[in-house]
Amino acid sequence: MRKILTPLLTILHRNTCFSVRLAAMALIATLPGATLAQGLFSPAITVNGDAITGYELEQRALLLRVLNAPGNTPELARKALIEDKLKLQAAKAAGIELTPEELKAGMDEFAGRANMSTDALLQALAQENISRQTLRDFVKVNLLWRNYVTARFGARARPTDAEVDRAMGRGGASGGIQVLLSEVIIPITPQTAAQVEALADRIAQVKGYDAFSAAATQYSASNSRADGGRLGWMPLTRLPAPLQSVILGLKKGEVTAPLALPNAVALFQMRGIRETGGSDPSYAKIDYASYLIPGGRSPEALATAQRIIDSTDTCDDLYGIAKDQPPQVLERNERAPRDIPRDVALELSKLDTDETSTALTRNNGQTLVLLMLCGRTAQSIAEASRDQIGNALIEQRLQSFSASQIEQLRADAQILER
Repeated sequence: MRKILTPLLTILHRNTCFSVRLAAMALIATLPGATLAQGLFSPAITVNGDAITGYELEQRALLLRVLNAPGNTPELARKALIEDKLKLQAAKAAGIELTPEELKAGMDEFAGRANMSTDALLQALAQENISRQTLRDFVKVNLLWRNYVTARFGARARPTDAEVDRAMGRGGASGGIQVLLSEVIIPITPQTAAQVEALADRIAQVKGYDAFSAAATQYSASNSRADGGRLGWMPLTRLPAPLQSVILGLKKGEVTAPLALPNAVALFQMRGIRETGGSDPSYAKIDYASYLIPGGRSPEALATAQRIIDSTDTCDDLYGIAKDQPPQVLERNERAPRDIPRDVALELSKLDTDETSTALTRNNGQTLVLLMLCGRTAQSIAEASRDQIGNALIEQRLQSFSASQIEQLRADAQILER
């Protein structure tokens, strides 16, 4: 019997705290009938005037015994039944009720989670001296509470599109190896190739953080040049795969050899590395937009890019900017990291959602690329739909609201134990 019902333990534990193994049924059976009735059905605890009887405590304890509930069972049972009373009172005050059909469906669902029919489950419980009413009351209070929490907090629990986007980008990963880098990104064209390569070789030989920072301020085309090329901590896995091993090979203060990118040369200096625990985030898809501006890195083109940046908040805003222009001006891509051009992947690794970069050019430096990160989809949830992610967020928030509400109800309640 216990083996059959053990799968229900997890289900019950999600809904309420458990308790007590009631002892000595044989001893109780020896008591006189009147004394037994008085002891079992008189109030053992009152919650805002509503009684919890000794019989209810015994029945809950028997159920927990069957389910092998862990912990200090007497304390858990007491807490669980007090919470049941608080939930019932809150639902009643809110006018929330169950129809007989809803209750039957709830019991059928509950039994079905143990691959049993309701009748079969009730018969199995009866063999352990657990009444039909005990299971019925348990299912009823949890259905009422679920409806209460949804009605009261459902609107507040519903995530925005932006919150779903962020959840899809996180994917549950929270740690791994992070690196602290400085960078110099130097644009290159066929006309400037020899000059840029010589400059990059000199920068690769600099010693110290200040010297590298000065070079970034003077020569870099990346957004980070305003901060001396310094980037913040970032997960190693955000960087293009070929670059990860290069970065890991650096000691603090060391600078990479010049790295060839489309239309640019890049150098990186290691400023720090740390392990944060957990696993590195791994991304299945990167969503980004590229807006092309004639004029390369001319002051006019850069000013145009800045005006666009100042007037947009998300990638979708770029469609309005590109309206009535040739289709090739704006390109929106959602690609696996391995399919993204190396220079684009490198810039995207430094961006959070809706941030921009103007470090890249195309057409031999004659076209400026305004790059915007639209979002990242983590590998672990790549197959999950937006609706599934949204529903998971709602469930998570409702659980939090439920726990907080119970604590508030308990704090406001008058609880007397005899």
